[in-house]
Amino acid sequence: MAKLDDLLEDLVTANRILANQGIVDSFGHVSIRHPDNPKRYFLSRARAPERVEIGDIMEFTLEGDPVDAKGRRPYLERFIHGAAYEMRPDVMACVHNHSPGVIPFGITGRKMRPVMHMCATIGHEVPIWDQHKKFGDTNLLVESMAAGRDLVKTLGKGRTALMRGHGSVVVGPDLRATIYTSVYLELNAKLQMQAEAMTKKFRFLTKGEAKKVADTTTPANVNRAWENWCRKADRPYKE
Repeated sequence: MAKLDDLLEDLVTANRILANQGIVDSFGHVSIRHPDNPKRYFLSRARAPERVEIGDIMEFTLEGDPVDAKGRRPYLERFIHGAAYEMRPDVMACVHNHSPGVIPFGITGRKMRPVMHMCATIGHEVPIWDQHKKFGDTNLLVESMAAGRDLVKTLGKGRTALMRGHGSVVVGPDLRATIYTSVYLELNAKLQMQAEAMTKKFRFLTKGEAKKVADTTTPANVNRAWENWCRKADRPYKE
């Protein structure tokens, strides 16, 4: 259980880091797949990420059913996480957020692509999911597995996707790498908007450059950032 206990503490830390870095506010959430049962995942009860404690963490089936709710209310959009784990066996962590920099790219049709090497893990081009195309007028929330699966189809094999008029979803091979990509997705959005305000002829990273940087972003790189973010969020750090 030591490994699972450590992962759950990291999940609490991930919530605090995302809040501290301005990626989530009172809304948004992050989950991890169960390390010993790929058909289960862990996600906090419906609570502001900055306030999440270990007792808030709940276990879910991929369909979004709580294993033992104990009276706790789950997030409405937990189906984003279940669909990601169901359709992507490689995914071990998932973040849904509404970070402000990404929103314009989801509604203008302006493609987001990496402009800086640290941002390469977002992928060469970030796809946009428009819920309206399949489901018509909705409240824009992902409140069913059908909507979650449709979103993950847009995500494809990548790590990031934008959600029109809503936010983004970020997935990854482990929790810390997924938090890393979430933070740098927001930074890339800001940098790209700054560059576009200066000129229309700037250069993105090439597809090959983005792949090489992503492939050489090691756990040591990620852990350097994770340690720094832990300190800022007043959370303990473990390698």
